[in-house]
Amino acid sequence: MRERPDLSNLPDEVVAYIEALEQELAHLQSEEASSSRSEAPLEPSEPPTTVQVVSISAAGVAKRTARHLYLRQRRGGMGVFDLDAPDGDAPAFLVLAELAAGLILFSNQGRVFRVPVRDVPERDVRGRGESIIARFPFRPDERIALVIEDTPQSGAFMILVSQRGQVRRIAKQYLGSSLQSGTSLYDIREGGAPAAACWSGGSDELIIVSRQGQAIRFAERLVPVRGCLGMRVDPGDVVAAVAATDAEGGVFLLSSDGKGTIRQLTGFAANKSPGAGGKTAMKAEAIVGAVAVDAGSEGRTDLFAISRLGKIIRFQAAEVPPKEGVVQGVNCMNLRADECVALGGAVLDAAG
Repeated sequence: MRERPDLSNLPDEVVAYIEALEQELAHLQSEEASSSRSEAPLEPSEPPTTVQVVSISAAGVAKRTARHLYLRQRRGGMGVFDLDAPDGDAPAFLVLAELAAGLILFSNQGRVFRVPVRDVPERDVRGRGESIIARFPFRPDERIALVIEDTPQSGAFMILVSQRGQVRRIAKQYLGSSLQSGTSLYDIREGGAPAAACWSGGSDELIIVSRQGQAIRFAERLVPVRGCLGMRVDPGDVVAAVAATDAEGGVFLLSSDGKGTIRQLTGFAANKSPGAGGKTAMKAEAIVGAVAVDAGSEGRTDLFAISRLGKIIRFQAAEVPPKEGVVQGVNCMNLRADECVALGGAVLDAAG
């Protein structure tokens, strides 16, 4: 350790300021050490798997890392550093997908692009990503709006929701490997840029959640072929997430401050039709994601959250108490001068 320099020739107020900074640093180091001692050791999470964790920045810098290389922490842990992107380009998307699968990228102009997961650069947990959009004819003012995986088990339909709450149900066969890059699948004049997407089975319950924690639930069969208004969104709000599950399931909601809850659908009444205003699903300043948690699968569902500074955490959904009413949530990720920006989740097989 370097020796402390002589401060005797400095003005008293400068010395006092330095000493105050030293005290604050000592306090933070002590707090960090205490947190490290109290946190349970990381557990081996699963045997080697071909499932990949794909992290992507706002500007399209991406990497993939095998899921089993992320050790499971307890809920409320600090996570580990993950995507190393250029300064000023924070992580924005987090997707879990099989190595043999594809990624579907929607742009803010409603165009769609497809990337094989294998084509995403493979890196260590703390690795520098590479651009995955340089190969596509992105326009100067075009950027990624959302990313979703495409696997054989994904579902029969993709549920696509715009910023202003317009919802469409797109059959899976229209999104396969024959999809031509740059195809326009959504007219942003109908409700703003694409904001959220999920896969559904055809007869699920949909829950659309806004950034401010407002949500609506209705049966997906009520969405017509040409789409409709799914939720009426307040002028100062936008859609943040959509999830599909059964009537006995739940939806894990994560806020930017690292708090989360599993909102059970049994305590969230369904609307008879889409298009109404939302009601509070979770007390939060900013919802960043939602993941369906089917009834009975909590113990096999692992959740992943990534922060603006590139830290990622993996923990079990079973550690989050399900709630039927409105709550602020429990601490899921320990953040310091940081915020959560994206969420992903997956049900592990019996071996995991």
